Amino acid sequence: MIRKIVDYQKLNEDILNLLVDKFPDGYSDKDIIAFRNAQNEYIEAVEVRTEDTVYLVKIGKRLVQAMEQHEEVEEEEEEDSTIESIDVDALNEEDLE
Repeated sequence: MIRKIVDYQKLNEDILNLLVDKFPDGYSDKDIIAFRNAQNEYIEAVEVRTEDTVYLVKIGKRLVQAMEQHEEVEEEEEEDSTIESIDVDALNEEDLE
C-alpha cells in the first residue's frame, strides 16, 4: 500500500471528496494523527484511504476552509439540479392540462 503526505494546497478533487465524505461534520481531536517528518517537523494530519493509497492530509485552518467551500459547492450543485427537475415537472403538468 502506498502512503502519501499531502498538503492542503495540493489537494485534488478526489482527495477532497474523500475528506468531505469521511468527515461531513469536520474532524475532531481523535481523528488527528501527529508525527514528526524526516526534517523533524511536527505534523498533524487526518487519514483518508483509497484501495491502494493511504493519504495523510496535513491539517490547518486552510484545510478546514477548503473542505467547507467544497461542501458548499456540492450543495449548490445539488440544489441547482433539484430546481431544474422541479421546473421540468411543472412544465409537464401544464402541458397535460
